[in-house]
Amino acid sequence: MKSTYRAMQASQPGILELVERQTPTPGPGQVLLAVEACGVCGADAIDVDRVDPGLQPPRVPGHEVVGRIAALGDGVPALWRMGQRVGVGRLGGHCNQCVQCRQGRFQLCENQLAVGSGCDGGYAEMMLARHTALVAIPEELSSAEAAPILCAGIATFNALKKCGAQAGDTVAILGIGGLGHMALQYARRMGFRVVAVGRGSDIAADVLALGAHVYIDNRKEDATARLKAMGGAQAIVTTIADMDTVSALLPGLAPEGRLVVLNPGKDPLQVPAGLLIGGQRGILGSLTGTPCDNEKTLAFSVLVDARPRIEVMPLVRANEALRRLKSGDVKYRLVLSMEEVPGAH
Repeated sequence: MKSTYRAMQASQPGILELVERQTPTPGPGQVLLAVEACGVCGADAIDVDRVDPGLQPPRVPGHEVVGRIAALGDGVPALWRMGQRVGVGRLGGHCNQCVQCRQGRFQLCENQLAVGSGCDGGYAEMMLARHTALVAIPEELSSAEAAPILCAGIATFNALKKCGAQAGDTVAILGIGGLGHMALQYARRMGFRVVAVGRGSDIAADVLALGAHVYIDNRKEDATARLKAMGGAQAIVTTIADMDTVSALLPGLAPEGRLVVLNPGKDPLQVPAGLLIGGQRGILGSLTGTPCDNEKTLAFSVLVDARPRIEVMPLVRANEALRRLKSGDVKYRLVLSMEEVPGAH
């Protein structure tokens, strides 16, 4: 094992710098990962923009991490072994002691750090992780393919499982980006009538190829009226931050339909109480999920051949990756590789 490794750290808000760090030794309950790939998520850009410049050492972002176990700390269960390929998502590992953990709600653990903001993440060749955060990666998926599923995949997979719709029901996906393009694939394969609501005609062909039965360009037509004409959506899964757009689409919910919110945005969601009461409609938020949930998501992805559409870039181009993410110049997910990348996938 090398004594040092490369990392992209957020030394000041909005900027990453390439540094060489000393390879750490995992503590009790920890493993050291030799990172192979790390997805680039919108939350990474927020983490980097909001970083505390006084934090020492500076934070390393990234929470869609796939690598191999390079060292084991004391007390790590035999389930995890040297050389095993594993992943880590946004949740940094539950404590197994708090009230939420004792009730089996590990994703709500009160002592869990967010990877990439509360602890160092995967924009690096090495990374420490709690064993309770680890996710086994199926052989059928490459590391670059698996990485986005650990966040964008599980977020949308779990949201669809919670949405209350049944096979044959209409489900609308609002926002066709890194999360939305996974939601379309999962929703189609779960047996829903899938309606994609996005912006622009340039993505229409992609949206239908990914699994949508219907595409509504929100710039050209009234999406709410279109959903009503179809009998309403039993569920709307929203991945966007624009709460005004989300609020405007709420009347498109069928009676007893549910809005599932994945992006908190900055502004409050405006909800007429009469809309909820009159049709017994509901709104719920959906968090990512446990390592077990993540393994189910990966297994389902393999089973139904749902794959993220990715472009792979080398670690040293992480700043460029974040700039492109912010500009919207991504179809549909960027992944950083710890090896040199001759071309995009």
